Amino acid sequence: MSTAMPINPKPFLNGLTGKPVLIKLKWGHEYRGYLVSVDGYMNMQLANTEEHIGTQITGNLGEVLIRCNNVLYIKGVDDDDEEGEMKD
Repeated sequence: MSTAMPINPKPFLNGLTGKPVLIKLKWGHEYRGYLVSVDGYMNMQLANTEEHIGTQITGNLGEVLIRCNNVLYIKGVDDDDEEGEMKD
């Protein structure tokens, strides 16, 4: 059995800058928007952000800042992808 090598998340996040992303928070809310920037603490700034709770869009929020300790995961998505599948 082999062990997984840890991966530095900063290059991954920097590679997503300017692209559409899905960010899921620890309590289930999801935010879809364009990743504008990531700071040294991995706080994330999104533009054109939509808030999703469950399967419903609960609002268009515009520009938001998400504090790093609230994030469960982040992944890149296609612009036209409604299900939030990962980008290749």
